[in-house]
Amino acid sequence: MKYSFTKLLETYIVAFLGGFLFYTFQAPLPWILGSMTALILWRSLTNRQLESPVLLSNSGFVILGIYFGLSFTATTFTTVIPYLLPFLFITLLLITFSIINSLLVTRFIAVDKITSVFGTIPGGLSEMVAAGESVKANSSLVVVFQTVRLMTVVFLVPFIVVHLFQPAEAAIALNSQLNKNELSYFYYLWYFLSILAGYFLRHYVPAAFVIGPMAMTAILQITGVPLPGLSHFLIVFAQLTVGTSIGLKMTLKDLKIGGKYCGVYFVLTLLLIGLSFVFGYLLSSLTSLSIQTAVLSLAPGGLVEMVLTAELIGADAAVVSSLQFIRLLFILLFVPSLLKWWFGKSSKAADF
Repeated sequence: MKYSFTKLLETYIVAFLGGFLFYTFQAPLPWILGSMTALILWRSLTNRQLESPVLLSNSGFVILGIYFGLSFTATTFTTVIPYLLPFLFITLLLITFSIINSLLVTRFIAVDKITSVFGTIPGGLSEMVAAGESVKANSSLVVVFQTVRLMTVVFLVPFIVVHLFQPAEAAIALNSQLNKNELSYFYYLWYFLSILAGYFLRHYVPAAFVIGPMAMTAILQITGVPLPGLSHFLIVFAQLTVGTSIGLKMTLKDLKIGGKYCGVYFVLTLLLIGLSFVFGYLLSSLTSLSIQTAVLSLAPGGLVEMVLTAELIGADAAVVSSLQFIRLLFILLFVPSLLKWWFGKSSKAADF
């Protein structure tokens, strides 16, 4: 696919200015949220058609995956295992809460139950749309309601968490890997294995360009392979491309399609975020996890945003990335199939 250089340049100038503005005002995740906000507003106000190659956004995801993988140690997996059962149980409660609320609101608004449920489940947008289509959900509304959910979580959760938990050593935690060591440039070749992992898993694993490099880098790290740290420039570039990718997929016009119902699903998302915070507190009380790590592990947001927020406030990024991945995998593997079965069963019962 051919791309216009001028449009590409305009895209990244707008994204950079938005990121820099958020950075200047010390907003959380400035290079993701700032670039995303700037592009959404610019495209909505000017109707400009902007673009960015998928290769760039995938490169950003790969870099962040490698960066997250560097936070793993030999004790990470033994640390996570004791939390799996309570974590999965709480995740199931959050999903159940989301489904019940989405069904309840259909009594008061003109949205069918199937569309409402698939529009609120905290999973991948594209996966929920595809699964919803198979049981005759309104795809347009599913996209809009999932977009409302995504934007609410991505903007609010980092902001709330950063202001609730801001340890003095946050700056140290954020930069701990950037100057990890001063190995020869030869050692960067190890990261080709991480890139290949993302590429070969792209058809089999959700968020493969983050998960693959993260898993391979973690394996290399744990087995004692000497890995050089990543430069601050690369981390900023990666966040900028990810924010650009998200910003190009959303417009204010999309949100207007749902009209007055967007407010309803915004409130549902707020309730889900609030409950995840409560459960995070309970999980930290029942286990040895810090409250910051527990809250971010259960937050219904994107893996990338939650792990970067963990880095920012000094939470255990390796545990957050592991549990967020397990949550994502659990939702994508089981929830759409169960909902399709349930609604399929309900529609058959209604025919008799």
